[in-house]
Amino acid sequence: MKRFTCDELVELITAYLDDALDQPERERFEAHVASCADCGRQLGRFRETVRALRESTPERKLSDGTRDRLMSAFRARRHRG
Repeated sequence: MKRFTCDELVELITAYLDDALDQPERERFEAHVASCADCGRQLGRFRETVRALRESTPERKLSDGTRDRLMSAFRARRHRG
């Protein structure tokens, strides 16, 4: 089974949290997170951010633009180390 790279994983975080990955992709994602502490922290931070946003605006869904900006910020942070 081919493993995801860290960059590939970052691209799939929202799909993972939305339960939009097929079973083989989900298993690869979870295997990577289990073996990569940095990606595990990245996923944890993303979950915390989503949870905080839901609590602050429970009746509204994030716009595509807002989600894109959040993803860009997470990618930029990942590339800085």
